[in-house]
Amino acid sequence: MILRKKKEQERFIRFAIVGSIGAVIDIGIFNFASSFLKIPALTAQAISFSVAVISNFLWNRYWTYPDSRNKAVVNQLIQFVFVSLIGLAVRTLIFDRLEEAMIWSATQILPSKFLLTPTVVGHNVSLAIVIVVIMFWNFFVNRFWTYNDVE
Repeated sequence: MILRKKKEQERFIRFAIVGSIGAVIDIGIFNFASSFLKIPALTAQAISFSVAVISNFLWNRYWTYPDSRNKAVVNQLIQFVFVSLIGLAVRTLIFDRLEEAMIWSATQILPSKFLLTPTVVGHNVSLAIVIVVIMFWNFFVNRFWTYNDVE
C-alpha cells in the first residue's frame, strides 16, 4: 500500500494538516453563513467547501507537493477542483442524509440549557463526519492524478 512508504506518510500527514486548516475555514464559513447570514445549511456547506478547496489547493501545491512542478499550476488547479467537486457531490449527499439524524440525536443528548442549539451541534457533527470521509477520497485521487508527477 502507498502509505507504507515514509515519503507518502509524510505527504499524508501534510495533506491532513492542510485538510485541518481547510476544515477550520470550512466550519468557520459554514457557521457564519448558516447562523449569521441565515443561508440554508445545504447551501452554506457548499459555499464553505468551495473556499476551503482554494485554500487546500494552494497549501498542497506549495507545501505538501513542492516537488510537483511538471504540470502547469492551472492544469493542477483544474484537476484539484474536479476531484473536489466530485467530493462535494458525495459530501452533499452524505451531509443531507446525516443532518436530520444528527440534529435529532443532539436534541436527545444535549441538556436543555446547553450553550449551542441542537441544530448547530447537529450541523457541525454532520460536517465533521463528511470532512473526514472526503479527506481520504481527496488524498488518494489527488495523489494519483493531480500530483502524479512526483515519485
